[in-house]
Amino acid sequence: MDFRPTEEQTAAAGLAARIFGDLATHERLAAAGSGSDAELWKALTSAGLTAAVEDVGLLGLVLLLEEQGRTTAQVPYAATCAYGILPLVRHGSADQRARLYPALGTGEAVATGAFPARGRITAAPDGRLTGAVPVVPWLRDATHVLVPDAERSLWLVRTDLPGVETSAVETTAPWAAGRLTLTGARAEPLGQGPRVYEDVLAVARTAFAGLQAGVCAGSLARAVEHTSTREQFGRPLSTNQAVMLRAADAHMDTEAIRVTTYEAAWRIDEALPAAEHALTAAWWASEAGKRVVHAGQHLHGGMGADLDHPVHRHFLWGRQLDAYLGCGSELLAELGTLLAEDPPAARAALSTREREES
Repeated sequence: MDFRPTEEQTAAAGLAARIFGDLATHERLAAAGSGSDAELWKALTSAGLTAAVEDVGLLGLVLLLEEQGRTTAQVPYAATCAYGILPLVRHGSADQRARLYPALGTGEAVATGAFPARGRITAAPDGRLTGAVPVVPWLRDATHVLVPDAERSLWLVRTDLPGVETSAVETTAPWAAGRLTLTGARAEPLGQGPRVYEDVLAVARTAFAGLQAGVCAGSLARAVEHTSTREQFGRPLSTNQAVMLRAADAHMDTEAIRVTTYEAAWRIDEALPAAEHALTAAWWASEAGKRVVHAGQHLHGGMGADLDHPVHRHFLWGRQLDAYLGCGSELLAELGTLLAEDPPAARAALSTREREES
């Protein structure tokens, strides 16, 4: 395994850090409410950071999403990349890539996904979809939704077509979410078979785990700054042993999220079996992510209880990411089932490359 970023990945992450740092300020985030920041989205797409995902791969996307998470920037970046750009690159037809990829790359089109599959959507033989999904992140911004049906086949749905209804839903984090209702809506298939669904879900879980790593890093950085500058009894709070231990635990949890996410992303980029690794990364993002954002808020003392304080936004994002795509216990049960398979589907014999490297 080699998690060292390439020169291209490093440059893209640095550019993303500058854009998010300059535009995703506390004042702008507060003004956006639960919606997205159109100016920030335009800056990201104009800089080529959406189109670049095809070149930097999933590991590069994880690095970019870490920068979004650090600032809790309210743009549909994770959703467009995880449910639009990468599924098209990995499973789209030549026609779909030629027709949809340019618009997604420039930000003219925005994608999201009605994931995970819960058996709520049924597909007729002619490809028309019926059913409802209660909460879809960034649906209010989306021009296209990737929808899995009850058989876990994937369909691309345009939100402006007849039979597609969207309505606003407020979630824990300000993700411009909505309810998706389909009534005989026309859709086009993406890929073939349930394995495509499993691949897209693994990619999405890995991407959102990377987002959680950034959220946790941002929360911890705020806590470190606060405890280092605020004094009690004539000395900084950070000199208190209990504070240091709490911050150290949060740091280790954040690093655990990061390293498991990097491994899952690297394996997916290298076309190695990665179902277990994506679940592991998602579990760490859920369980450890909760602990970190709670610690970040707690280390702010009374200020952490202020709903308008910047650290509270990290808390809301961390809790939303904890539940999204499966909470810790659900992910652990799924991982246990996967490991118990005989022979385990995701633990097939080592690939030729793995055998040569071992």
